[in-house]
Amino acid sequence: MMNLGLNISELKRIEEISEQNIMLCYQCGRCSGSCPSASAMDLLPNQAIRYLQMGNVRRVIDSKTIWICASCFMCTVRCPRGIDLARVFEAVRLLKLRENIDHVHLNKIKEDERKILPPIALISAQRKLSA
Repeated sequence: MMNLGLNISELKRIEEISEQNIMLCYQCGRCSGSCPSASAMDLLPNQAIRYLQMGNVRRVIDSKTIWICASCFMCTVRCPRGIDLARVFEAVRLLKLRENIDHVHLNKIKEDERKILPPIALISAQRKLSA
């Protein structure tokens, strides 16, 4: 097996924090199809979950997707397996924040990028920093 940055202990930690069984996902894509922020993400929600399933946790932890997720719960509502992706992404963000690396600086987002980002994503990002 190739080393893809696999870290099963991080995956178990994400499942523990989020209280979600990531392996239940069968990749129907409804989460990505209903996500209002998908166009701004580097990994679609279902792709992020697939990377986690494959054990490539680092790819998800280092993605922009976890910061762009607005926690609007559209993915959760549409998931036929009842997976709360917003909780999964929140758990991944927590792991990243525990590395003491900030990724969202609203004043550093270029004006033209701010205009195309969904306002809920900006509000959510600010909320996450104030916790």
